[in-house]
Amino acid sequence: MAWAQLVRRARIFPKHHRFLANHHRSTVLAADLNSLALSAGGILKDRKYSGITENLTRKLKHTDSSAEIALSREYNKVNPNSVIVWYERSSPQKWYKPAFLAEYLKALVKVDKLDEHELLVTLRKGVESKTGIDNARSVPSPAATLHNSSIEGMSKSGVLGSASSPIHMITSDVDIRPRLWQLFRLILLLYIVISSLEPFTEDQQISKGLRSNEEVQPSIVKGTTFDDIKGVDEAKAELQEIVQYLKDPKRFTVLGGKLPKGILLTGPPGTGKTMLARAIAGEAGVPFFYASGSEFEEMFVGVGARRIRDLFGAAKKHAPCIVFIDEIDAIGGMREPTDHQDARMTLNQLLVELDGFQQNEGVIFIAATNFPQSLDKALVRPGRFDQQVDVPYPDVEGRRQILELYLSKVVTDKDVDPSVLARGTPGLAGADLANLVNVAALKAAMDGSMAVTMQNLDYAKDRLLMGNERKTAVLTGKSKQGTAYHEGGHALVAILTEGAMPVHKATIIPRGAALGMVLQLPEDDKLNLSRKQMLAAIRVSLAGRAAEEIIFGDSEVTSGASNDLEKATELARKMVAYYGMSTTVGPIVHDYKSSESMSTETRHIVESEVRRLLDEAYEDAKQTLITHKEELHALARALIEHETLTGTQIKELIAKVNTCKERRLLAIDSVPGSLGKQPAPAVSVAEAGAAAAPTNMAAQPVQS
Repeated sequence: MAWAQLVRRARIFPKHHRFLANHHRSTVLAADLNSLALSAGGILKDRKYSGITENLTRKLKHTDSSAEIALSREYNKVNPNSVIVWYERSSPQKWYKPAFLAEYLKALVKVDKLDEHELLVTLRKGVESKTGIDNARSVPSPAATLHNSSIEGMSKSGVLGSASSPIHMITSDVDIRPRLWQLFRLILLLYIVISSLEPFTEDQQISKGLRSNEEVQPSIVKGTTFDDIKGVDEAKAELQEIVQYLKDPKRFTVLGGKLPKGILLTGPPGTGKTMLARAIAGEAGVPFFYASGSEFEEMFVGVGARRIRDLFGAAKKHAPCIVFIDEIDAIGGMREPTDHQDARMTLNQLLVELDGFQQNEGVIFIAATNFPQSLDKALVRPGRFDQQVDVPYPDVEGRRQILELYLSKVVTDKDVDPSVLARGTPGLAGADLANLVNVAALKAAMDGSMAVTMQNLDYAKDRLLMGNERKTAVLTGKSKQGTAYHEGGHALVAILTEGAMPVHKATIIPRGAALGMVLQLPEDDKLNLSRKQMLAAIRVSLAGRAAEEIIFGDSEVTSGASNDLEKATELARKMVAYYGMSTTVGPIVHDYKSSESMSTETRHIVESEVRRLLDEAYEDAKQTLITHKEELHALARALIEHETLTGTQIKELIAKVNTCKERRLLAIDSVPGSLGKQPAPAVSVAEAGAAAAPTNMAAQPVQS
C-alpha cells in the first residue's frame, strides 16, 4: 500500500514516475541519504515535495552510485536546495567523486549561493597555485573545506550547523603510548641533569660553611658604662678589677699577678648579665667580640670548632680585648658518651682556646648562662673560669634605682614615687621593670595624657603581675557572685591570718586563665619563709573553696579552686618531705618525685602528714570565714559593684563592718530589761555592707 501510494503521488511528475518504474525493485540510498532526504523534506516549502522525499528515502535501498547520481540530477531540476543539503550531509567518500561535486555546483548556481559559499574561496586558491601538485599540497580539497566549514559553522546561508542539519563528526582513536614514552624520556633527562649538578651544589654549600670568607670583626662599645647598670652593685664591684687591668695591665703584671682568664656570669634571665659584659668593654674602651652559643652549631661536622678558632684568632690580633659568649650552656653542657661528634669537637676546641698549650695573653673571656649546674666540669675549673659572678634579682633598693633610671627617660607626673613601685614589685628583674615603665608610657599615650602618672604605672604593674584583662569575657550574675565570694574568702583570710602576706589587690575581672585573682605582695624582700608563714599561705589558698562551701553549700562548690588546691598541696608536701617541718616524718629530706628515694611505707606516712596539714588549714580557714561572715558578705558585694579593690580599701571595708557590729552590740546593751524580750533595732547585714563600701572608691577608681 505504501509503494502504490508513492507511485500515485509521483504521477504528478512523469519523469519521476519513469524513474521509479525502472528502479522500484532497487533499494534506497544508504543511511546517510535517508537522513539527508528527511532534512531536505523539512526544508521544502511544498508539503507535497516533502512527502515524496520521505517516501523515496524510505523505499529505495541498495542503490548504486549511478542511481544516486541520476536521482540527484532529478532533484536538481525540481529542488536544488535538497541536493545541496544531501551533498553536505553525505559521507566524505562521496565528496571526492566528480559527478556528485558537479551536481552540487549546479545546485549552488541555481539557487545563486555560489558567491557566498566557501567553495568559491577554495577554487580561487586552487587557481592561484602554481601546479596541481602544489595545489593538492597547499589547498585542501573541496570536500575537506566543506567538512571544515560545517564543523566551524562558517556557512552564511544557515544550511550548515542548524537544528535540522546537524554536523557530522568523524573521530579516530589516538594512540597515547608515543606521547607517554616522550614524557618519560623528558623526565628521565631532567633527573639525570639534576643528579649531575647536585654534587657541585653540595660542595659549594660545604665549602661555604667551612671556610671563613670574612675575618671576625669586633664591635667598639660606646656609651655603655657601669653607671647605666643599677641594682647589681656587688657584681659591679667584682668586675671593677677587670676594668682596671684592661686600662693599665702593667699595674698588675709588675708584681707578678695574673688576671683571671675567664669570668662566668650566672643568674636568672633579665638581671643584666649581657649589659655587664658590655659595660666592662665600654669602661675599658677595648674591642668587644660577641657571640651566642647557638651560633657555633651547624649541620656540617667541624663548623663549630672552626668558628671557635676564628673567634679567638681574631681576638688575639686585637688584644687586649673581651670575648663574650652568651648562653654558653648551648655548647658547654656536660659531655655524655652518646653526644654527637660535632658537639664534642666544639667543646674540646673551646677548652683548648681557654687553657691550652698556647696562652691567650690579653684576651678576657666572659660567658653568661642561666644554668651553671649544666656546664661541663672541665669548662668551669680554675684556669678557664677563675671567677664566677652571680647576678641575682634586685632587692628593694636595687629596684628603686632601676625604676629611677628608666623613669628618667620618660615624662612623668610629680606624684610618681619609685619607692612605692619598688616595694610593690618583688621578684622582678631589671628587664621586667624596664618593660613596666614602657607599658605605662604606652598606656599614657593611648589615654592622651601629657605625662606618665602613678595610675599608668599601677596598670602596667597589674598587667605584668596578674596578666591582661579579658574585657570580652561575659560573666553571668551567678558566676560573678560565685567569683566574688571565692576571691573575697581569699582576701579576708589573708588579712585576718597572722603571718600571711599583705593583700595588694583583689579583682573579679578575668585575667589570663583566671576569672578572678587576689594578689599578695610582701612588705620587704623575703629570703626565707617560716613555718607560720607557710601554714598561713596554705590557709589563704584553701579559703576560696571554704567560702564557696559556706555560702552555697557543699554541692555547689565549683572547679575554680583547682589551682589553689595544687599550690596548697605542693607547699604542704615540701614542708613534710623537704623542709623537715613534720614531727611524724622528722627532719629528713625525701625526693618525692623519685620512687627510689623512699619506701612505700614512708611515702604513705608523708601522704598522711600532707593530708593532715591540708585538713587542719581548711578547717581553720572555714572557721575564720564563719566567724566573720558579715565581712565576707560585705566584701563580696563590694567586689560585685566595683570589680576591683585595693588592699587598703579592703581593710577599710572590714573596719567599717566591725564598727557596725560594735554599734549593734552597744545598742543591744543599752536596752533595759532582758535582751531576749525586747531586741533593739540593729543594723542589718545588707546595711552593714552598704555602709562598709569604701567612701573613696568613686573618687579614686582603680585603673585596670
